[in-house]
Formats: sequence, structure tokens, C-alpha cells
Amino acid sequence: MFSKIKNMDTAFRQLRNVVVLVIVSSLLLLIVSMTLGYRLLSRTQDRIYVLANGKAFQVFASSTRDNIPVEAREHIRSFHQYFFTLDPDEKAITHNLQKALYLADLSAKRIYDDLQENGFYASVISGNVNQTILVDSIQVDIEGYPHKFRCFATQRIVRPKSLTMRELVTEGYLRRISRSDNNPHGFLIERWRTIINRDLSTKSRY
Repeated sequence: MFSKIKNMDTAFRQLRNVVVLVIVSSLLLLIVSMTLGYRLLSRTQDRIYVLANGKAFQVFASSTRDNIPVEAREHIRSFHQYFFTLDPDEKAITHNLQKALYLADLSAKRIYDDLQENGFYASVISGNVNQTILVDSIQVDIEGYPHKFRCFATQRIVRPKSLTMRELVTEGYLRRISRSDNNPHGFLIERWRTIINRDLSTKSRY
């Protein structure tokens, strides 16, 4: 009789140990599965698929904070290229300047208005002048806010009979704003001004 009770007690303990082991194993498996699933979801969310020419390309997203220096420099470069790239075509000038003015505040609009009032753009059209700009380097203070920047560039001005190379240095501040189709980098140039704008060389084209 006691032997049977002892065997039943031993069997119960063994069964209890098995149940506890199964429960603990299940919990461990659940925790591991959730951890791996979370990591996989995080990696999946960082992947972006871009469709171009009928083909899907995989790119990886990164935090905006990591891209601030790159995006800030690209914003400044885009603004200067739009603002200073001029062709003897009224529609082309208007198109570029509209894009530029979306990227800056009233400080750029005031410079544009002054040039317009002084007949600068009319002289570009009537004189068949073509102006392009090469941004050499951009310095951005990421630690301070708004971010102060300085842009170093070279202008190439082609007139019917001459070619002029001009040094251009500007500075201003960057403020963060919402991204949009007209402002994809989410910055706004403020207090923009020209520090240096002088001829480096002029030579005859003929």
C-alpha cells in the first residue's frame, strides 16, 4: 500500500517536473521568437524598395540625424545652382528662381527683387548670357542651431565675346522645416548674404 503511494508521489513529482520544464521551455521559445521577430521587423522597416525603369532596387533607410550634414550641404548646393544658373530664356530663369525661392526665406527674395528691379535678368536675356555655377565646398556648423553655413563657389559667365570666371562666397543659416515636394531636404535658408563676388579672370572667346 505504502509502496504504491510512494510510486504515485514519485510519478507526480516527475510529471510536475516535466510540466514545469515544458512551460519554461515554451516561455524561452516565445521570448526568443519575439526577439528575433522584432529584429527582423526592424530590419524590414529600414528597407525601402525603389522602382526605376521597371526594376525594383533595395535601399536602406537611416535616421534623419545621421543624414543632417549630407542633406544640409545638398540643400545649400541645390539652392545656389537654382539661383545662379541662368540662361537667356525668361521661362528657364523663372523656373530656376521659383525652385530656389522655395529653399530660402525673404533674404533671398529681396536679392532677387533687387536684381529684377535693376534689370539684371533682362540684360541676361538681351545679351545672350549664360551663367553656371560650380560649388567648390560647403561648411556647415551642425552643432549650433540654426546651422550656420558658408558656401564657396565659382561662377562661369559666358557672353557672346567673352568668358568670365568669378569667385563667389555666401553665408547664411539653416532652419529645419517640414519636407515637401518643393523642399525635399526639409531646410530653409535664412539671413543669406553674399560675402565675396569678384572676377577671377576674363578672356576673349575669339
